[in-house]
Amino acid sequence: MPKQKLIIDADPGIGDAVAIALALCDPTLEVIALTACGGLVSGKQAFRNLQTVVSIVDPPLWPRIGWCETSASSPADSPALSRILQGHGKHGLGDCAQIAAPLHQPVDSAKLISELVQLHPGEITILTLGPLTNILAAYERHGELFSELKQLVIMGGSLHGNGDMTAAAEFNIFANPEAAQTILTSPANKTLIPLETSHQFGVSFDEYHQLGVDEFSRLGRLLKETIPFALRTSRNQLGQEGILLPEVLSVAAISHPELFEQTPMTVDVELTGELTRGMTVFDRRGLPHWKDNIEALTEVDIAGVKDYVLRLISAATVAD
Repeated sequence: MPKQKLIIDADPGIGDAVAIALALCDPTLEVIALTACGGLVSGKQAFRNLQTVVSIVDPPLWPRIGWCETSASSPADSPALSRILQGHGKHGLGDCAQIAAPLHQPVDSAKLISELVQLHPGEITILTLGPLTNILAAYERHGELFSELKQLVIMGGSLHGNGDMTAAAEFNIFANPEAAQTILTSPANKTLIPLETSHQFGVSFDEYHQLGVDEFSRLGRLLKETIPFALRTSRNQLGQEGILLPEVLSVAAISHPELFEQTPMTVDVELTGELTRGMTVFDRRGLPHWKDNIEALTEVDIAGVKDYVLRLISAATVAD
């Protein structure tokens, strides 16, 4: 069975880093590109973090990496973002030492996305783990982007109006709601992984130890330098005994869609509300007035996702 061609657009982040590392080790996926975007960290830092993850995991086939100049969302603007950033460390990757390879001919993330989609029409799935800035820029560069994509999978938003960045908005949508509105209401074949679903997956200290991580394997080194850092920070600063890894669940949704139940829905994004900017709004009226425009993943087999992660870790240990 041919591998799925995948582009991951991300602003790593420990969760993004772990998800990307697992995707690079997944034999069913061909990660052809990783594109940096600004969000949790700046675009430049995201690029360096992507370099670091790939260098540690050192997959047989290295993906291309897209460059980005977009700034991060300022923690000074939001106590919520400040709390989120605390769990990721100075550069976003916990205890991982930065690997910064020199740039010879950096390719802009949006340009790389549009070029690869044109090169492989109908074959590429894009998974977004950060704000949708790059996807909008790629669409503006290449107007046929959505019709030439196999699928666009978006980790973001919430079904019931509960947010993590504000009371009503999830971070990835809040960071660039204008881009989110354009993309979510577009005619693309797209799937939304809302926080009600993605936040069902995480690990505690005990669960991490049960993973059997071999720190001498390449994947194991990445996991050892990221997850324990996040767990310690969560315990010491937030008083919580575990961390959420919604990004890992999002990779599982692409590799194993049979673990999820999807529901056709209608979504739009609030742009002007003083308290609700960035909120994803779904039409739930008995007689809908809007046409369905997205598939939302509403149920997940968490045990199946955990088995998927364990298989990848075990296989990576044997391979090394």
